[in-house]
Amino acid sequence: MSALAAPNEVVTRALLRQVNVPGLDRPAALITLDNGFDHTKPNTFGPGGLASLDEAITAALAADPAFIAVTGKPYIFCVGADIVGLPQLADRAQALEIGRLGHRVFARLKDSSVPTFAFVNGAAMGGGLELALHCHYRTLSGGAAALALPEVSLGLVPGWGGTQLLPNLIGIPAATQVIIQNPLMQNKMLKPKQAAELGIADVLLEPADFLERSLEWAAGVVRGQVTVTRPEVDKDMWAGVLYFARETLNQRLHGAVPAAYRALDLLETAKDGDFAAGTAAEDEALADLVFSEELRSGLYAFDLVQRRAKRPAGAPDKGLARTITKVGIVGAGLMASQLALLFARRLQVPVVMTDLDQSRVDKGVGYVHTQIEKAVTKGRMDKGTAAKLYGLVSGTVDKSAFADADFVIEAVFEDLGVKKQVWAELEKIVSPEAVLATNTSSLSITEMAAELEHPERVVGFHFFNPVAVLPLLEIVRGERTDDVTLATAFAVGKQLKKSSVLVKDAPAFVVNRLLTRFLGTVFAAVDAGTPLDVANSALDPLGLPMRPLALLQLVGPAVAYHVGGTLHAAYPDRFGVSENLKRIADSGQPIVVDDQVNEEVAKLLVVGDQPLTAEQVRQNALDALAQEIRLMLDEGVVAEAQDIDLCMILGAGWPFHLGGVTPYLDRTGTSERVTGQRFLPRGAASLPA
Repeated sequence: MSALAAPNEVVTRALLRQVNVPGLDRPAALITLDNGFDHTKPNTFGPGGLASLDEAITAALAADPAFIAVTGKPYIFCVGADIVGLPQLADRAQALEIGRLGHRVFARLKDSSVPTFAFVNGAAMGGGLELALHCHYRTLSGGAAALALPEVSLGLVPGWGGTQLLPNLIGIPAATQVIIQNPLMQNKMLKPKQAAELGIADVLLEPADFLERSLEWAAGVVRGQVTVTRPEVDKDMWAGVLYFARETLNQRLHGAVPAAYRALDLLETAKDGDFAAGTAAEDEALADLVFSEELRSGLYAFDLVQRRAKRPAGAPDKGLARTITKVGIVGAGLMASQLALLFARRLQVPVVMTDLDQSRVDKGVGYVHTQIEKAVTKGRMDKGTAAKLYGLVSGTVDKSAFADADFVIEAVFEDLGVKKQVWAELEKIVSPEAVLATNTSSLSITEMAAELEHPERVVGFHFFNPVAVLPLLEIVRGERTDDVTLATAFAVGKQLKKSSVLVKDAPAFVVNRLLTRFLGTVFAAVDAGTPLDVANSALDPLGLPMRPLALLQLVGPAVAYHVGGTLHAAYPDRFGVSENLKRIADSGQPIVVDDQVNEEVAKLLVVGDQPLTAEQVRQNALDALAQEIRLMLDEGVVAEAQDIDLCMILGAGWPFHLGGVTPYLDRTGTSERVTGQRFLPRGAASLPA
């Protein structure tokens, strides 16, 4: 154990007490995991925590209890291994030892002759969920906030039995979803009802009296009055499911995430049910992956999302923020309608939309109502909440409805003249204190506010589509935006449950500027004569969420052409304007169909006779990103490279294994070759020198 001592570990203690349960002739042993902090600092397992659990199990067994149960402190069961300690492991032998230690301690619950139960009262992720899987039975609180095996998203695998136990409990299709698919889908979590339906829990109980009901249920199992039945796992489909999963990974990641492939190998091992061989394979995989560049990038990205996103660099004192009692939305199109629903749900204040005519207004309000109805039908919203939201969202063609609004956001056509006209008209209606926010994706906040009487209350509030899914909010400070306006914008962003990043008023801000440069470089290769399919597949080795042409289709060729034009006007030496892109936009035809290039679109292009190889396209794109990021940092568009990475992860879905973007550019040597320096110190998101 001394070789594994972690000096910075916040030790999660396993606190043992004897509990008398009606109907049993002797007490039960209840082990409560508690690191001594509230729910904002969840329970985790390092060497000290595992040692404490080991001691508690020994003491529990010595007392000859009716059963042993493990639960957590309020709202938290356990969120797994102490990942902060992973970079402190000095060598592969230590990584093997921490894997084996977790396996040995958890196995005591699996192999116990005394019945063991996990009372999953709150968030259970990674090693926490694996601990529960080792118990003979599991109860689950309907109030548990998050359930997952997220290791693959970080560059690891479930290393304490998860790859062996879960498929043999719930079947290989569902286990593959939980262990591989969900982590690669922006680390999707399971809700308690979903986990129970999959069979991860034996019974789902209400949170209000969860512990009492769990003890009662466990006593019924011990007495034989409650029978737990589990469906038989179909082993015949094992190979087919894993073959399909591997093919899907190849199409999507092209080998870019080693952890996902190691997880597939471990799931294959689980079929034969040799638990000792399977857990030994987990130990080897863990030891290999701990010293991978992908893991270091993943840990860096995780830290950005969990910590930096909650403390935005440069945000003013939150005490300056004004209270919002009513929101106005200029526009009633799709984006405006999504915003209306989001503001109403999160702020719980009246939201009024306006547009040029009543039919557009009705369509926008109708969209909101339809989404509310869908949420009720799918069980995601109760009828009482739905009724309240129906009453909060309204629409009108009369902008005087904004007179008492504290926060007005416009989502109209992306044209500076149109937006300036909107604000000139609204400034005569709203109060002098009302915040005026623009959802522009590329236009200057400073220019938009230049002719207003109160330009200090105009702020950029750039969401990403789909609004309900992507968590990033770029908050853009114009030259005259004051601290009160900015503080209010950050407060509203927090209420909306978005991760806000402060951005300087520069063309296209962060995500759109980088994606436009990136796509522009790829499309420049097409203009030069590179076949569309070569350009489209050139970035495959990065394992990006979408290929370039699919991303272009999602953004919309017309929008991409417009944003490209804005950036070309600002930086003509780096941002070109492709007439081929305009041809595609004018044709209205899809660029890709089922991830294949549309040959009809290819016929529209006018190209040169200097095609590039896939490797050349890829390197040009990476070089362009490195150059643009360095320029953005020099211009002060954001505070640090970490904010660039946070924006790319949360706004563009760029994966953890890249660390967003700058760790990958550092790792490949692109940063130093193009800019003469790294973006991050060696070891910050990579292996130490």
